[in-house]
Formats: sequence, C-alpha cells, structure tokens
Amino acid sequence: MPEVRLVGPNGETVGIVPTDQAFKLAQEADLDLVEIAPMGKPPVCKLMDYGKFKYENAQKARESRRNQTNVVIKEMKLRPKIDTHDYETKKGHVVRFLQAGDKVKITIMFRGREQHRPELGFRLLQQLAEDVEELGFVESRPKQDGRNMTMVLGPHKKKSEAKAEAKAAKAAKAAEQAEHDADDTAERAERKQRAAKKKAKKRNEALDPDMDL
Repeated sequence: MPEVRLVGPNGETVGIVPTDQAFKLAQEADLDLVEIAPMGKPPVCKLMDYGKFKYENAQKARESRRNQTNVVIKEMKLRPKIDTHDYETKKGHVVRFLQAGDKVKITIMFRGREQHRPELGFRLLQQLAEDVEELGFVESRPKQDGRNMTMVLGPHKKKSEAKAEAKAAKAAKAAEQAEHDADDTAERAERKQRAAKKKAKKRNEALDPDMDL
C-alpha cells in the first residue's frame, strides 16, 4: 500500500502518511510498524513494540482461560425403588455437586416391569428436586428416554462463586487451625513451666526439708 492511516504509540492519531514515511518514523522511535486494521482504506497501522504487544496479549489470554467458568455436568443414577439409606447417600452427592457449582444429571434406571411404572421415577425426581431446591433448580424437566428417565438440576451459584466461597472457607479453617496450634503450644509451655517449678521445689525440699518455699 502506498499510504497508511498511522496511529502513534500512545494511541494518538497521526493521520494518513506515505508507507515509507511510516516505516521511517517507526525506525526513529525504535518501534515496529504493525497493521491493526487491514480492511481500512487506507489500512490502519500503529507504532508499537510488537514483542511486548504479543507478550501482553498472551498474558491476557492465559488470564481469560484461568477465569473461564467450565460447565461441568455430573451424573447420578438411581433406581425407582431405591431404599431410604441409598437415597440419602445419593442426595448427599447431589448436594455436594450443586454446592461446587456443577450441574447434575439425574438418571432413573428402570428394569423389567418397572418400565410400565414411569410415575415412580417421576415422583422420585420430583422429591429430589424439592429436597435440594435451596441449592439448585430444575433446568431440564423429567423426560423418558427408553429405559431411563432423566432430569437436569442447575446450581443457584456460579462455579466461580462456589470456588471463591470454598477458598474463603479453606483460609478460615487454616486460620482457626493456626490459632488452635498456638493455644496448644502456649498450654504445653505452661505445663512444662509448672512441671519445672514442681521439680525444683522437690529438689530444694530434699536438700533442706525445713526450707519454706
């Protein structure tokens, strides 16, 4: 291109200049001439440190990936005639998943004649949804899929919020443990001091039974 629309290193507009002049300005400033809008008429170029520009973009991309919330779907399988103990165990897993900010797919597996009693699976799913409603909501209503009936529960908390809360709880627990350890250390030191005094008293009494300590 014979000319470009030039932007300075601080974002200021230089204007339309011949391409040769733009290269010369870049060399004088010890910078690179980088095309940032090739579809412009004329194309837009900027004076910058291209190596630094690439590094900063890579850093931003890594930070974005680190902060990105990954949608995780856990699965829990139940039988329509599940006993109370097993149900409570399965429900406990669902609670932990929702607290962690994960979605949960609940699958009711029918066998034999149970396939003719879909209401059993529906009632079980409805009960589970009600039991965990403080932590999650029904994102996908119960539906029959061959021998199975499925439902998806979504968490009220976002994954990032759940991680932040877990991190805060971990820090609080560590602080509490540190305080407990400090108290134990102080108590051990006090016991040791009392034992030393008691030992010294016995030693002195042995040396001088009439001595009043």
